[in-house]
This record gives sequence, C-alpha cells and structure tokens, in this order.
Amino acid sequence: MRSENRVGKLPEPPSPIADDGDAEHFCHTCAFSGACIAVGYGKKELAELHCLVEHVSSYREGEYVFRTGDPFRAIYAVRAGTVKTSLVDEEGREHVLGFYLPGEVIGLNAIYPDRFPCDAVALEDAQFCRFSFPAMSALATRLPAVQQHLFRLISKELGSASLLAGDYSADERMAAFLVDLGERYAARGFSGTHFRLSMSRGDVANYLRLAAETVSRVFSRFRTQALIDVNGRMLVLRDPVRLRKIGRSLLSG
Repeated sequence: MRSENRVGKLPEPPSPIADDGDAEHFCHTCAFSGACIAVGYGKKELAELHCLVEHVSSYREGEYVFRTGDPFRAIYAVRAGTVKTSLVDEEGREHVLGFYLPGEVIGLNAIYPDRFPCDAVALEDAQFCRFSFPAMSALATRLPAVQQHLFRLISKELGSASLLAGDYSADERMAAFLVDLGERYAARGFSGTHFRLSMSRGDVANYLRLAAETVSRVFSRFRTQALIDVNGRMLVLRDPVRLRKIGRSLLSG
C-alpha cells in the first residue's frame, strides 16, 4: 500500500491536548497538578483545586480569549491549541508578547492593575480551563504549593520578557526560541522535536524583534546546517544539542 505522505513531506504530529482528568486527578498537562502532587497533597486538597476548574467552550482560530482592558476575573490554562498574546501601540503597531501551549497559563500579567493589559487570540482552534482568580488566591493561602507555583509562573513570564530585550543575534534568538518550544512541549509529554508552528513567520519575527525576511533566512540557514527540517509550518529539530549551544545565552539550565 502506498504511503499517504508524499516524499519530503513531514508527517503530521498528533495534536497536543490535555486529557480531562476526573474529580481526583487533573489533566496530565495541568499547569498546577504537578506542583500539588509533588508535595504529597491528597484527594481532599486536589479536589478543592479541581472544583475551581471550569472547562470553557472552544475558541475558533482568530477568536479573542480576552482583549486589552477587559476586567480581570480569571486566569486561563490552555488545554488544546496555541494562543498568542499581543498589544497594539498608539500608532497601531502590534507587539507580540508571547505564545502559550497546552498546559500553560495566560492572564497572569493582569493581576495588577486588575485588567488585562493585552489581547489573547487563538492561533488555531483552542480549548481552555478557567480558574477564578479570587477563589484561586484564597485557596493558595491554604495550599502553599499552589501559591509558590503561581509565583514561579509569574516570575518565568517576567524573565522571558527581559531576556528578549537583550542584545542577541538573529541566530541566537531563533535557536533559543525553537529549543524553548521543544522543551515546553516535552515537559507536557508531547514530542519535543517534532511539532507544528501554529504561529506565522511574521508573528515569530515580531516576537523575536526581527524582520520577517531575517526569520526566513535563519530558517533556511538552519536547514542547510542540518539543524532543522521544515515544511510549511511542520518542524523537526534535528540537532537540539547544537541549537541549544547557539541559543545558550537566552536559555536557562
């Protein structure tokens, strides 16, 4: 039987999605379950956290999860799909702030001033778990692991923004970006070397503070150097070790 994949076409990886969990177990990609289980919280404590979770209706590609200025009432954990956060300046120019994968949380930058400071838009069909932030804050005072994990999530988001502001080359920025994406997928149990880039080249360029033409040239150079394979938005990291070495100044660990 002939393969449906044409020669040279990268096979489609499985679509990353969290499982639903149940009353005593969270989705395996849940942004909070790992922190709770690691310190030995039992069924009662996990049930308290689970009760805060609301599965919200799916968002179609291009739909807004929230917009700049919306009142902050909840944080969102991505279950499926990819989300872009961005803001538009007074001249109408968009600035991409980040991309969020299944198991990651969006909305933490709205804790102060109690309104969302940016837009969040689904880059493909997406699903979310919504956590009431007032209820989450109250629970965090009783469950230190939840509180500490929230602080870590906030700290990580601040750290990512400050790193991109540094004076780094296009190759360093792109290598770090690809390695970081792969490691984030792998941390949630998905393939860390074979995934789909849901964001456009223009969005990647905007986020990395590069010209779109520069991003295309770096992709071509990395492919020539056997660091990656790319076909459209399908990407394979062929040599993550070398990519990490190139982007080491922007990567932790």
